[in-house]
Amino acid sequence: MITYLYWTLIVGLIIAALIILGNKFKKWKAAIISAAVILAIGTTAYYFYFQQIFVKRYGGVMTITVPDGERHLAATWKDDNLWIENYDPKTNTCHFREYSRGNLLQGQVTIKQCNPMLRQK
Repeated sequence: MITYLYWTLIVGLIIAALIILGNKFKKWKAAIISAAVILAIGTTAYYFYFQQIFVKRYGGVMTITVPDGERHLAATWKDDNLWIENYDPKTNTCHFREYSRGNLLQGQVTIKQCNPMLRQK
């Protein structure tokens, strides 16, 4: 829900810039440039800052796909970064992958000889 409110605000700002600068003051070039700047800043801010904050704190929307051949085991938050644990049965390894803001600092931890599906006595 918060994600939709954010994008509604961005679209509202773009429309306001077009109406005020373009229609009222007849400066269409400035209106189009302002609208493009608002869209660029809004998109960048969402992707690199707000997306995971919205999901974790306010119930936003985010989709992550498990790589082919792997099985999903767990997910956890560390600060505002999401860590996903998957198991690859072909190589018998577990992979912890970090999904950070904007995917700039993505960490990965690989545990070899990890078989969470095997019962231990």
